[in-house]
Amino acid sequence: MDEITLVTGANKGIGREIAAQLAALGHTVVIGARDAELGEKAAAELGTDSVVLDVTDPASVAAAAAALDERYGRLDVLVNNAAVARPPGTDLAHQRPSTADLNTLRTIFETNFFGVVTVTNALLPLLRRSAAPRIVNVSSSGASLTRNADPAAQLPISAGYTPSKTALTSLTLQYARDLRGEGILVNAVCPGYCATDLNGHAGFRTPAQGAVAAVRMATIPPEGPTGTFVDDEGAVPW
Repeated sequence: MDEITLVTGANKGIGREIAAQLAALGHTVVIGARDAELGEKAAAELGTDSVVLDVTDPASVAAAAAALDERYGRLDVLVNNAAVARPPGTDLAHQRPSTADLNTLRTIFETNFFGVVTVTNALLPLLRRSAAPRIVNVSSSGASLTRNADPAAQLPISAGYTPSKTALTSLTLQYARDLRGEGILVNAVCPGYCATDLNGHAGFRTPAQGAVAAVRMATIPPEGPTGTFVDDEGAVPW
């Protein structure tokens, strides 16, 4: 039986590579994208399906869930990949705690944290119909509390993106605990510092490399791990 998989923010970057790699493994992949035209274009190129999905808009999320229900009747894998590092026209200087712009921080959290809650909760009814449901949250080792507590760590100072991903990793644990009894596996992954629009293509890894950890956790068996935080080399420190 085909695995039905939704990847949010998948019309470009790491999300697109996750979609491509899972499709190559035989998954029926649905690309979630805010822009219908961009989503359809990516889907046509990858031979997948697409759905309009703005993770910050509950109405859009509800419509996407209804569309998936009508098309497939269930969901086996949800990859919460959609994220923003900064709103358009801003830079990381807007996120230093001592000078932070609150609207900037709220915008980041709306996508990176609250958007994950909105999407996950809307799709839980479909995931519960799966024989082996899995949720993968794309976080960041740059948001590791252990790493940020190290004075020698070469990490940017950020009151927006970094804490939003720290919160996402913590949220992953809460979902894992909440859903463990239902057999829904929930894990967080770090793609590494990849060259994407998120960082102005400054990263040293490719999106294809960044997709590896998410693809691995999206394909674990029903008895696989839950409540973990990993990259493609192993466990990431909390």
